[in-house]
Amino acid sequence: MAEDEHAELGPDRSLLLVDDDAPFVTRLARAMEKRGFAPITAESVAAGKAIVQQSAPAYAVIDLRLEDGNGLDVVEALREKRPDARIVVLTGYGAIATAVAAVKMGATDYLSKPADANDITAALLSTGEALPPPPENPMSADRVRWEHIQRVYEMCDRNVSETARRLNMHRRTLQRILAKRSPR
Repeated sequence: MAEDEHAELGPDRSLLLVDDDAPFVTRLARAMEKRGFAPITAESVAAGKAIVQQSAPAYAVIDLRLEDGNGLDVVEALREKRPDARIVVLTGYGAIATAVAAVKMGATDYLSKPADANDITAALLSTGEALPPPPENPMSADRVRWEHIQRVYEMCDRNVSETARRLNMHRRTLQRILAKRSPR
């Protein structure tokens, strides 16, 4: 890659990658290095926060669900240390509620897994002025409904009766929906 292609990165190219999927984080680190970043990897919330305390990176890609906790804790720690950091949150669950929470906590963007290095680079370097193109495969209406039901179910601490009451739905209907796999 020519040097001018890295110009939009700026002088600080430090990138923190936090994901508990070791093969994925290793591949992503290699791919991001080829794109001009200087990646540091962590496989847990604790390791990610330790790196942030040591030297807060300019960029970060953080998985939402990690074995030892929530990736939003790393987002919060990085925002405190370095308010100008560009942070992308990855989620394997595509949950709208958690994505909104991530953006409210200071993430620049969020992407559903599997996200490739090109998508991640575009999200890290986007200025937010131009809207991104619409997704190639947007969620179906059934999937959006299912996501909403899941969010309310989680907010009610997985209490089926309370969730059914809040959604104005019969409890048995809700149980049938929850028992099924998520729609595509």
